[in-house]
Amino acid sequence: MSESTTTLLGPELAPPRGASSYAEAEMSSTQERENTRRMMLFAGRSNPDLAKKIADELGMQLGRIRLKTFSDGEIYVRYDESIRGADVFLVQSGSAPVNRNLMELLIMVQGAKLASAKRITVVVPWYPYSRQDKKSSPREPITARLVADLLQVAGADRVLTMDLHAGQVQGFFHIPVDHMTALPQFAQYFRDKGLTQEKLVVVSADAGRAKLAKKFSEMLGADLALLTKERPSHNEAEVTNIIGDVNGKVAIISDDIIDTAGTLCAGAKAISDRGATRVFACATHPVFSGPALGRIEESVLEQVVVCDTIPVDPVEAPAKVKVLSVARILADTIDNVFRDDSVSAIFEGENQLF
Repeated sequence: MSESTTTLLGPELAPPRGASSYAEAEMSSTQERENTRRMMLFAGRSNPDLAKKIADELGMQLGRIRLKTFSDGEIYVRYDESIRGADVFLVQSGSAPVNRNLMELLIMVQGAKLASAKRITVVVPWYPYSRQDKKSSPREPITARLVADLLQVAGADRVLTMDLHAGQVQGFFHIPVDHMTALPQFAQYFRDKGLTQEKLVVVSADAGRAKLAKKFSEMLGADLALLTKERPSHNEAEVTNIIGDVNGKVAIISDDIIDTAGTLCAGAKAISDRGATRVFACATHPVFSGPALGRIEESVLEQVVVCDTIPVDPVEAPAKVKVLSVARILADTIDNVFRDDSVSAIFEGENQLF
């Protein structure tokens, strides 16, 4: 037995100085490799302020990366420091201009892959094309699936995102997806405002959000109501009914996205007409396209609470818009992923809401 062991190891693999056995030498070598693990965080151009806040929460600096657009629209990416063997996290939202930011992320992923990064995690707070998650009509694409395919082909090893439009998007990936939510943060904000001392009702913006709105209402100890609506065309919606009692209550409309704000403001007016004393709204992703900000300013809404998954210009945003940062949530998640700790433990298992 001992001769066989000696033959397999060979004389060049004798235990190093200070190690009394091969097992001790192997244990020492493993510990050395773990101590050399590196986490590196890089930001694309979609939301550099959020990336900087995440880096501050992690107590580190953003990595040096060169990003520019040529005159014909092509994007150039170069990492200005070595990322070989590093655990790389790339922060990029799918905000406007959507196609440029998506393509930039794909090039960043491939660049990291070719630079021999050990693991590449894309941190996409606002997942682009997430609303096209199924075929609603014949001959339509499923672009949420297409984006998932593109990220995986480019070389992503893991995806970290927030409040997806539909839970099925997670199933489009063959790699791990960490799904975070801002609902506990919204609940804490409204508790701090003292709204839980009043008669409170959470209003789901549509039937698809009913389960999440139910969770949100439980966090606040509130009743639940539901808006029903129809979509005559893209970016248009008509509120058809309110299911539930809102009369004499403070209402909070819960949604994942505010785009043109037409549906939101129409729903708020309908709720107010039904006797709600005050109307608030919260949504994770402030797309705010077209006339959104003007509509919010002129609406019956008392306040609209959103997150910084998409940058909001403080100069253009009306006083009614309150922005909460998700930097701490994302930083804690990134840290747990890097350390191979539980991600769901951050929310005590309550981040799987679909």
